[in-house]
Amino acid sequence: MRITTRNASFQQWQALLTNRTKRQRSGTFLVQGVRPITLAASYGWTVDALVYSDREALSAWARDLLAETGATPVAMAPELVAELAEKDEAELVAVVRRPPDDLNRIVAGPRMLVVVFDRPATPGNIGTLIRSADAFGASGVIVTGHAADPYDPRAVRASTGSLFALPVIRADSHLAVIDWVSQLPFDVRVAGTDEHGAVDVAEYDLTGPRLLLIGNETQGLSAGWRDAADDLLRIPITGAASSLNAAAAATVVLYEAARQRSRSSNG
Repeated sequence: MRITTRNASFQQWQALLTNRTKRQRSGTFLVQGVRPITLAASYGWTVDALVYSDREALSAWARDLLAETGATPVAMAPELVAELAEKDEAELVAVVRRPPDDLNRIVAGPRMLVVVFDRPATPGNIGTLIRSADAFGASGVIVTGHAADPYDPRAVRASTGSLFALPVIRADSHLAVIDWVSQLPFDVRVAGTDEHGAVDVAEYDLTGPRLLLIGNETQGLSAGWRDAADDLLRIPITGAASSLNAAAAATVVLYEAARQRSRSSNG
């Protein structure tokens, strides 16, 4: 396929940059950057199309991706590629199918650690949290309520490809998540983060199956999640800061969980 004008196909892909409804209806989203595209392919995500400039020879990396993924090759005018990539001199932009929002994609087990991000407003924060969840061994991430889209290009970029390495599920409300947890054959402790929490995170046992709740950047956890939480944890902070960014708070707790789990495994 060759595209040199802003035809219907280009406009459809361009809409995926900013239009959440179009991403939802098409079941696809755009992936930009060498590492995210490489990870999408290596983790077996379906790549529908790979877009590249019709005026540049493809690198070995790009040729290999086209062969491995079976994606439709789309040669495009370089200025149009730059629009989809949202930067100049990008070699490839991938059109990738998103998986279903099925909580059973998360592998549940006695050491599961699932992060719930409640009503996040910022795509970048979702991506950063996903990156931390991947780095510290979480089983998956669930985004609940009226929230930013984890398939927004800003979220995908902020995750630096970690979006493709672990399950990220969207759920309409806390009720669906609680129902899923209640059907598991073991007890899962639900722990929320809150600046007025009763327990310091370093004093809380994070080695068993845990659901870790992170609230909205400005409003914190919803009333529903507060009621569902077994425990509320606080992160002691000093200095002039009144609180931590939501993704930063998640990273602190995930690090503590990884530290505790490493110690319990070793001894």
